[in-house]
Amino acid sequence: MALFDLPLPNDTSRKIIHVDMDAFYASIEERDHPAYKSKALVIAHDPRQTGSKGVITTANYIARQYGVNSAMPSNQALKLIPKQLLVFKDPDFTKYRAVSAQIHTIFIR
Repeated sequence: MALFDLPLPNDTSRKIIHVDMDAFYASIEERDHPAYKSKALVIAHDPRQTGSKGVITTANYIARQYGVNSAMPSNQALKLIPKQLLVFKDPDFTKYRAVSAQIHTIFIR
């Protein structure tokens, strides 16, 4: 019997889950602060308070419409998004890890 003889056995003991969590941190902050849902939310330290230093961790979909993406310098968001719409939120990795653990528990179940 060759290695790739057909039909292949159907192993139903394993599950594959694909979940798009591209804006995960921003989604958690929108959950906890509903007012952020109508703003361009950027998860990063505010560059106006850090001497223009910092990197964007993630951004919600409104901010992305202005060309803001993760890994870009946070001061770039100031140039791309109107000030009245822009919200910088410092990352809260302890909270994000806790929510991630809850999600993993659901996946395992």
